[in-house]
Amino acid sequence: MFILLLSVVAFTVANAQTNSLVELFDEWVRDFRMAFASDAHRARVFSTWVENHKYIQTRNFLNLTYTLGHNQFSGMTQAEYAEYNRLQSFDLTGRRLHLRNLGDFEINVPASIDWVSLGAVTPVKDQGQCGSCWSFSTTGALEGAYSIKNGHLESFSEQQLVDCDNLSNGGRDHGCNGGLMDNAFAWVGKNNGLCTEQAYPYVSGTTKTAGTCTQKSCTNVAGSDIHSYVDVVPKSDAAMMEAVAKQPVSVAIEADQRDFQLYSSGVFTGSCGTNLDHGVLVVGYGSLNGVDYYKVKNSWSASWGSSGYIYLGRGSQFNNGAGQCGVLMQASYPVL
Repeated sequence: MFILLLSVVAFTVANAQTNSLVELFDEWVRDFRMAFASDAHRARVFSTWVENHKYIQTRNFLNLTYTLGHNQFSGMTQAEYAEYNRLQSFDLTGRRLHLRNLGDFEINVPASIDWVSLGAVTPVKDQGQCGSCWSFSTTGALEGAYSIKNGHLESFSEQQLVDCDNLSNGGRDHGCNGGLMDNAFAWVGKNNGLCTEQAYPYVSGTTKTAGTCTQKSCTNVAGSDIHSYVDVVPKSDAAMMEAVAKQPVSVAIEADQRDFQLYSSGVFTGSCGTNLDHGVLVVGYGSLNGVDYYKVKNSWSASWGSSGYIYLGRGSQFNNGAGQCGVLMQASYPVL
Protein backbone atom coordinates (compact mmCIF):
# COMPACT_ATOMS: atom_id res chain seq x y z
CA MET A 1 0.00 0.00 0.00
CA PHE A 2 2.85 2.38 0.90
CA ILE A 3 4.62 1.72 -2.43
CA LEU A 4 1.35 2.26 -4.31
CA LEU A 5 0.82 5.58 -2.51
CA LEU A 6 4.32 6.76 -3.43
CA SER A 7 3.66 5.85 -7.07
CA VAL A 8 0.42 7.84 -7.06
CA VAL A 9 2.18 10.86 -5.52
CA ALA A 10 5.04 10.66 -8.04
CA PHE A 11 2.55 10.40 -10.92
CA THR A 12 0.61 13.39 -9.61
CA VAL A 13 3.77 15.50 -9.25
CA ALA A 14 4.93 14.56 -12.76
CA ASN A 15 1.55 15.52 -14.20
CA ALA A 16 1.59 18.83 -12.34
CA GLN A 17 5.08 19.60 -13.68
CA THR A 18 4.03 18.73 -17.23
CA ASN A 19 0.90 20.88 -16.95
CA SER A 20 3.02 23.75 -15.64
CA LEU A 21 5.43 23.43 -18.56
CA VAL A 22 2.52 23.36 -21.02
CA GLU A 23 1.16 26.57 -19.51
CA LEU A 24 4.57 28.25 -19.69
CA PHE A 25 4.99 27.08 -23.29
CA ASP A 26 1.54 28.39 -24.24
CA GLU A 27 2.46 31.73 -22.69
CA TRP A 28 5.70 31.78 -24.71
CA VAL A 29 3.75 30.99 -27.89
CA ARG A 30 1.41 33.91 -27.21
CA ASP A 31 4.18 36.33 -26.26
CA PHE A 32 6.21 35.65 -29.39
CA ARG A 33 3.25 35.01 -31.70
CA MET A 34 4.54 31.66 -32.78
CA ALA A 35 2.75 29.81 -35.59
CA PHE A 36 2.94 26.10 -36.33
CA ALA A 37 2.46 24.19 -39.56
CA SER A 38 0.77 21.25 -37.82
CA ASP A 39 0.14 19.62 -34.45
CA ALA A 40 3.24 17.51 -35.02
CA HIS A 41 5.28 20.66 -35.60
CA ARG A 42 3.93 22.19 -32.39
CA ALA A 43 4.75 19.04 -30.44
CA ARG A 44 8.30 19.02 -31.81
CA VAL A 45 8.85 22.67 -30.87
CA PHE A 46 7.39 22.02 -27.41
CA SER A 47 9.86 19.20 -26.86
CA THR A 48 12.76 21.46 -27.85
CA TRP A 49 11.40 24.31 -25.72
CA VAL A 50 11.26 22.01 -22.68
CA GLU A 51 14.88 20.96 -23.19
CA ASN A 52 15.92 24.61 -23.42
CA HIS A 53 13.83 25.40 -20.34
CA LYS A 54 15.68 22.74 -18.36
CA TYR A 55 19.01 23.99 -19.72
CA ILE A 56 18.18 27.56 -18.65
CA GLN A 57 17.33 26.40 -15.13
CA THR A 58 20.48 24.28 -14.88
CA ARG A 59 22.80 27.04 -16.07
CA ASN A 60 21.20 29.72 -13.90
CA PHE A 61 21.55 27.45 -10.86
CA LEU A 62 25.34 27.71 -11.27
CA ASN A 63 25.24 31.42 -10.34
CA LEU A 64 27.35 32.51 -13.34
CA THR A 65 28.18 36.11 -14.22
CA TYR A 66 25.20 36.02 -16.59
CA THR A 67 21.73 34.52 -16.75
CA LEU A 68 19.79 32.76 -19.47
CA GLY A 69 16.11 33.13 -20.28
CA HIS A 70 13.44 32.43 -22.87
CA ASN A 71 13.28 34.45 -26.08
CA GLN A 72 12.21 33.98 -29.70
CA PHE A 73 14.86 31.27 -30.13
CA SER A 74 13.72 29.05 -27.25
CA GLY A 75 11.93 26.67 -29.61
CA MET A 76 15.07 26.02 -31.65
CA THR A 77 17.67 23.32 -31.11
CA GLN A 78 21.23 24.60 -31.09
CA ALA A 79 21.66 23.19 -34.61
CA GLU A 80 18.54 25.01 -35.84
CA TYR A 81 19.67 28.22 -34.17
CA ALA A 82 23.15 27.90 -35.68
CA GLU A 83 21.60 27.39 -39.11
CA TYR A 84 19.32 30.39 -38.56
CA ASN A 85 22.37 32.43 -37.67
CA ARG A 86 24.37 31.07 -40.64
CA LEU A 87 23.45 34.05 -42.75
CA GLN A 88 26.36 36.37 -42.51
CA SER A 89 29.28 35.22 -44.72
CA PHE A 90 32.15 37.31 -43.38
CA ASP A 91 35.31 37.36 -45.48
CA LEU A 92 38.38 38.20 -43.42
CA THR A 93 40.75 37.84 -46.35
CA GLY A 94 39.19 40.64 -48.38
CA ARG A 95 39.61 43.43 -45.87
CA ARG A 96 41.36 46.64 -46.76
CA LEU A 97 43.63 47.72 -43.95
CA HIS A 98 43.24 51.14 -42.38
CA LEU A 99 45.17 50.40 -39.21
CA ARG A 100 45.92 53.20 -36.79
CA ASN A 101 49.35 54.08 -35.51
CA LEU A 102 49.99 52.19 -32.28
CA GLY A 103 51.20 55.42 -30.74
CA ASP A 104 47.66 56.74 -30.94
CA PHE A 105 46.68 54.36 -28.13
CA GLU A 106 48.85 56.13 -25.57
CA ILE A 107 45.99 58.39 -24.52
CA ASN A 108 43.73 58.22 -21.53
CA VAL A 109 40.29 56.74 -22.06
CA PRO A 110 37.40 56.97 -19.60
CA ALA A 111 36.83 54.07 -17.22
CA SER A 112 33.42 53.55 -18.81
CA ILE A 113 31.23 54.96 -21.53
CA ASP A 114 27.70 54.26 -22.77
CA TRP A 115 26.65 55.84 -26.05
CA VAL A 116 23.07 54.67 -25.46
CA SER A 117 22.68 56.89 -22.41
CA LEU A 118 24.53 59.66 -24.28
CA GLY A 119 21.86 59.63 -27.00
CA ALA A 120 23.97 58.40 -29.93
CA VAL A 121 22.24 55.03 -30.44
CA THR A 122 18.85 54.39 -32.05
CA PRO A 123 16.38 51.89 -30.51
CA VAL A 124 17.17 48.20 -31.09
CA LYS A 125 16.02 47.00 -34.51
CA ASP A 126 15.13 43.55 -35.86
CA GLN A 127 16.77 42.04 -38.92
CA GLY A 128 14.19 39.22 -38.98
CA GLN A 129 14.69 36.30 -41.33
CA CYS A 130 17.36 37.91 -43.48
CA GLY A 131 21.13 37.66 -43.19
CA SER A 132 21.49 41.41 -43.07
CA CYS A 133 23.23 41.83 -39.70
CA TRP A 134 26.09 43.55 -41.54
CA SER A 135 23.73 46.34 -42.68
CA PHE A 136 22.43 46.92 -39.12
CA SER A 137 25.97 47.06 -37.76
CA THR A 138 26.85 49.53 -40.51
CA THR A 139 23.89 51.85 -39.93
CA GLY A 140 24.46 51.68 -36.17
CA ALA A 141 28.03 52.88 -36.56
CA LEU A 142 26.93 55.58 -39.01
CA GLU A 143 24.12 56.69 -36.69
CA GLY A 144 26.57 57.04 -33.83
CA ALA A 145 29.15 58.97 -35.83
CA TYR A 146 26.47 61.25 -37.32
CA SER A 147 24.90 61.97 -33.94
CA ILE A 148 28.22 62.79 -32.28
CA LYS A 149 29.24 65.10 -35.12
CA ASN A 150 25.90 66.82 -35.75
CA GLY A 151 24.26 66.85 -32.34
CA HIS A 152 21.11 64.95 -33.28
CA LEU A 153 20.24 61.32 -33.97
CA GLU A 154 19.00 59.93 -37.30
CA SER A 155 17.93 56.36 -38.03
CA PHE A 156 19.47 55.23 -41.31
CA SER A 157 18.12 52.72 -43.83
CA GLU A 158 19.32 49.11 -43.70
CA GLN A 159 17.03 48.30 -46.62
CA GLN A 160 18.90 50.72 -48.85
CA LEU A 161 22.09 48.78 -48.14
CA VAL A 162 20.41 45.39 -48.58
CA ASP A 163 18.88 46.41 -51.92
CA CYS A 164 21.59 48.63 -53.37
CA ASP A 165 25.00 47.72 -51.95
CA ASN A 166 25.70 44.98 -54.49
CA LEU A 167 27.70 44.34 -57.64
CA SER A 168 25.01 45.91 -59.83
CA ASN A 169 25.38 49.20 -57.98
CA GLY A 170 29.11 49.27 -57.38
CA GLY A 171 29.03 47.41 -54.06
CA ARG A 172 30.45 44.14 -52.75
CA ASP A 173 27.80 42.88 -50.33
CA HIS A 174 25.06 40.30 -50.80
CA GLY A 175 21.78 41.44 -49.30
CA CYS A 176 20.19 38.73 -47.19
CA ASN A 177 23.09 36.39 -47.96
CA GLY A 178 25.63 38.30 -45.91
CA GLY A 179 28.08 41.13 -46.16
CA LEU A 180 30.93 42.99 -44.50
CA MET A 181 30.74 46.30 -42.68
CA ASP A 182 33.91 47.70 -44.26
CA ASN A 183 32.44 47.02 -47.69
CA ALA A 184 29.27 48.84 -46.67
CA PHE A 185 31.21 51.82 -45.30
CA ALA A 186 33.01 52.09 -48.63
CA TRP A 187 29.74 51.87 -50.56
CA VAL A 188 28.07 54.57 -48.45
CA GLY A 189 31.05 56.78 -49.27
CA LYS A 190 30.61 56.18 -53.00
CA ASN A 191 26.88 56.77 -52.63
CA ASN A 192 27.33 60.08 -50.78
CA GLY A 193 25.39 58.88 -47.76
CA LEU A 194 22.19 57.05 -46.89
CA CYS A 195 18.48 57.79 -46.70
CA THR A 196 16.57 57.63 -43.42
CA GLU A 197 14.83 54.51 -42.18
CA GLN A 198 11.49 56.25 -42.60
CA ALA A 199 12.18 57.20 -46.23
CA TYR A 200 13.42 53.69 -47.15
CA PRO A 201 11.91 51.28 -44.58
CA TYR A 202 13.16 47.78 -43.82
CA VAL A 203 11.06 44.90 -45.20
CA SER A 204 13.55 42.08 -45.86
CA GLY A 205 13.04 40.64 -42.41
CA THR A 206 9.64 39.52 -43.64
CA THR A 207 10.28 38.97 -47.35
CA LYS A 208 13.55 37.10 -46.54
CA THR A 209 15.21 38.55 -49.62
CA ALA A 210 16.63 41.78 -51.01
CA GLY A 211 14.39 43.95 -53.13
CA THR A 212 14.93 46.16 -56.17
CA CYS A 213 17.08 49.19 -55.44
CA THR A 214 14.76 52.21 -55.32
CA GLN A 215 17.05 54.70 -53.61
CA LYS A 216 16.35 57.35 -56.26
CA SER A 217 12.95 57.76 -54.61
CA CYS A 218 14.55 59.06 -51.40
CA THR A 219 17.18 61.66 -50.57
CA ASN A 220 20.39 60.85 -48.71
CA VAL A 221 20.71 62.68 -45.41
CA ALA A 222 23.07 65.63 -45.67
CA GLY A 223 26.24 64.91 -43.73
CA SER A 224 25.88 61.11 -43.81
CA ASP A 225 28.64 60.70 -46.38
CA ILE A 226 31.43 58.42 -45.11
CA HIS A 227 34.82 59.82 -46.11
CA SER A 228 36.90 56.94 -44.76
CA TYR A 229 36.85 54.19 -42.18
CA VAL A 230 39.25 52.85 -39.58
CA ASP A 231 40.01 49.19 -38.91
CA VAL A 232 40.85 48.96 -35.22
CA VAL A 233 44.08 47.11 -34.43
CA PRO A 234 42.96 43.56 -33.62
CA LYS A 235 43.41 41.70 -30.32
CA SER A 236 43.85 44.88 -28.32
CA ASP A 237 41.46 45.99 -25.58
CA ALA A 238 43.34 49.29 -25.41
CA ALA A 239 42.70 49.92 -29.10
CA MET A 240 39.06 48.91 -28.86
CA MET A 241 38.44 51.07 -25.80
CA GLU A 242 40.05 54.07 -27.48
CA ALA A 243 37.83 53.57 -30.52
CA VAL A 244 34.63 53.09 -28.50
CA ALA A 245 35.46 56.16 -26.39
CA LYS A 246 35.15 58.13 -29.65
CA GLN A 247 32.03 56.51 -31.13
CA PRO A 248 30.10 53.21 -31.52
CA VAL A 249 32.16 50.57 -33.33
CA SER A 250 31.10 47.82 -35.76
CA VAL A 251 32.38 44.36 -34.85
CA ALA A 252 32.04 40.76 -35.97
CA ILE A 253 31.51 38.01 -33.39
CA GLU A 254 30.67 34.32 -33.12
CA ALA A 255 27.02 34.09 -32.04
CA ASP A 256 26.10 30.43 -32.62
CA GLN A 257 26.59 29.03 -29.10
CA ARG A 258 23.66 27.85 -26.95
CA ASP A 259 24.34 30.24 -24.07
CA PHE A 260 24.47 33.15 -26.53
CA GLN A 261 21.19 31.93 -28.04
CA LEU A 262 19.44 32.07 -24.65
CA TYR A 263 21.37 34.97 -23.06
CA SER A 264 19.25 37.22 -20.85
CA SER A 265 21.35 39.43 -18.57
CA GLY A 266 24.71 39.98 -16.88
CA VAL A 267 28.23 39.84 -18.32
CA PHE A 268 28.53 36.97 -20.77
CA THR A 269 31.66 34.99 -19.90
CA GLY A 270 30.53 31.58 -21.13
CA SER A 271 32.06 29.44 -23.86
CA CYS A 272 32.18 31.39 -27.11
CA GLY A 273 34.61 30.94 -29.99
CA THR A 274 36.06 33.07 -32.76
CA ASN A 275 34.34 31.72 -35.88
CA LEU A 276 32.91 35.10 -36.83
CA ASP A 277 29.37 34.79 -38.14
CA HIS A 278 27.46 37.85 -36.96
CA GLY A 279 27.81 41.65 -37.24
CA VAL A 280 26.89 43.78 -34.23
CA LEU A 281 27.76 47.14 -32.65
CA VAL A 282 29.85 47.93 -29.57
CA VAL A 283 28.20 50.93 -27.92
CA GLY A 284 30.12 51.15 -24.67
CA TYR A 285 32.23 49.46 -22.03
CA GLY A 286 32.48 49.36 -18.25
CA SER A 287 32.30 46.99 -15.29
CA LEU A 288 29.39 45.19 -13.63
CA ASN A 289 29.82 43.51 -10.24
CA GLY A 290 33.57 43.58 -10.75
CA VAL A 291 33.45 42.02 -14.23
CA ASP A 292 34.64 44.13 -17.18
CA TYR A 293 32.43 44.21 -20.28
CA TYR A 294 31.71 45.61 -23.71
CA LYS A 295 28.10 46.67 -24.22
CA VAL A 296 26.92 45.32 -27.57
CA LYS A 297 23.79 46.23 -29.53
CA ASN A 298 22.29 43.32 -31.46
CA SER A 299 19.69 43.36 -34.25
CA TRP A 300 17.36 40.62 -33.00
CA SER A 301 14.74 42.97 -31.48
CA ALA A 302 14.45 44.08 -27.87
CA SER A 303 12.92 40.72 -26.91
CA TRP A 304 16.35 39.06 -27.11
CA GLY A 305 19.01 39.45 -24.44
CA SER A 306 19.03 42.46 -22.12
CA SER A 307 16.46 44.54 -24.03
CA GLY A 308 18.31 43.75 -27.26
CA TYR A 309 21.83 44.12 -25.85
CA ILE A 310 24.50 41.75 -24.59
CA TYR A 311 27.36 42.55 -22.23
CA LEU A 312 30.40 40.64 -23.49
CA GLY A 313 33.24 39.91 -21.08
CA ARG A 314 36.23 42.20 -21.64
CA GLY A 315 39.87 41.23 -21.10
CA SER A 316 42.82 39.31 -22.52
CA GLN A 317 41.63 36.07 -20.90
CA PHE A 318 39.06 35.51 -23.61
CA ASN A 319 40.17 33.43 -26.61
CA ASN A 320 43.88 34.16 -26.13
CA GLY A 321 43.36 37.88 -26.56
CA ALA A 322 40.91 37.70 -29.48
CA GLY A 323 38.13 38.86 -27.17
CA GLN A 324 34.93 37.23 -25.99
CA CYS A 325 33.21 35.73 -29.05
CA GLY A 326 36.07 37.21 -31.12
CA VAL A 327 34.94 40.79 -30.53
CA LEU A 328 38.49 42.16 -30.89
CA MET A 329 39.24 40.47 -34.22
CA GLN A 330 37.40 42.62 -36.74
CA ALA A 331 36.34 46.04 -35.50
CA SER A 332 35.93 49.19 -37.56
CA TYR A 333 34.19 52.56 -37.57
CA PRO A 334 33.34 55.24 -40.15
CA VAL A 335 34.77 58.74 -40.35
CA LEU A 336 32.37 61.43 -41.62
